[in-house]
Amino acid sequence: MFNGFKIILASGSPRRQQFFRDLNLDFEIRIKEIEEVFPQDLKAEAITNYLAELKAAAFEGDLKENEILITSDTLVWHNGKALGKPIDYDDAFQILKSLSNATHEVITSVCFKTSQKIETIFETTKVTFNELTDEQIHYYIENYQPFDKAGAYGIQEWIGFIGVSKIEGSYTNVMGLPVDKVYQYLNQITKTR
Repeated sequence: MFNGFKIILASGSPRRQQFFRDLNLDFEIRIKEIEEVFPQDLKAEAITNYLAELKAAAFEGDLKENEILITSDTLVWHNGKALGKPIDYDDAFQILKSLSNATHEVITSVCFKTSQKIETIFETTKVTFNELTDEQIHYYIENYQPFDKAGAYGIQEWIGFIGVSKIEGSYTNVMGLPVDKVYQYLNQITKTR
């Protein structure tokens, strides 16, 4: 489909891997552990761009001529600050409490790296939550353990069904990857080379 290019997904996220399978893409998973630390003066998509590119930089010199590496990073941006993955139960509770009855942004950056160049795109989706009761938040955390999710929730899970009242933008972006944009971009770079 992509002119003999080999796609490498550098992500341990089961959701991102499933998206690639659902697109019927032939891809390989390669993961390198990096410390996801960013300069404190960065805001919103500048953070996710930086982290997606940091993940790609770990593969410098490792890519063959026909390989396209894809790295990404997602965060929830709310009240002027980045909400990553919760560190524990109490953190998850506080994050969800802050998202209750409010609108936040989910930002995902995707970095495409070849042996010749590197390009990064990003997508922003606005998500509005209904007011969540403490009981609902406790039920969700206890039953769904959202500790591997930015913003402490998965929109495709119970809390998304009962809690999300409005979404503006890409639904799959809220799950961790703007799939339509990634597919279009892959199409574009494989056609132009």
